[in-house]
Amino acid sequence: MPIVVPDTGSCAFCAYLAGDRPYTVLRRDALTATLVTREQRGVGHVLVIPVQHRETILDVTDGEAAAMGRAIADAARAVSRAFDPDGVSVWQANGVRSSQSVPHVHVHVTGALPGGTGNPQTGTEWGSVPQLSVAETNAIADRLRG
Repeated sequence: MPIVVPDTGSCAFCAYLAGDRPYTVLRRDALTATLVTREQRGVGHVLVIPVQHRETILDVTDGEAAAMGRAIADAARAVSRAFDPDGVSVWQANGVRSSQSVPHVHVHVTGALPGGTGNPQTGTEWGSVPQLSVAETNAIADRLRG
């Protein structure tokens, strides 16, 4: 049975990378980009994505997978250095059934919320969170770049 991805009509991540829609890009290379999400579910919450449109992890090339692994580790180190959380969460979902909301593979990296708030297993907020402005996510990126 194939994985069913969300039908959003167009890919928001591809639009961000093309510069068609404003978004904070923390870093980008030939294979990956790290975006500061406007929905901060933890501290320093970023998304690591392949530059090429890939719907699920099953579609990622070996080279992209290796580059994403390095970018994920770099993002975790940046979050840890910038925010000094007592935990770092990394997660990824494939398909509507697994709560994938954008049809472009992405890996979440975020520091645990302070004071034990959020989900007790991840230290992150899974419910509704405010959507930050690009100016606010740019400030988070500046802090992550340290």
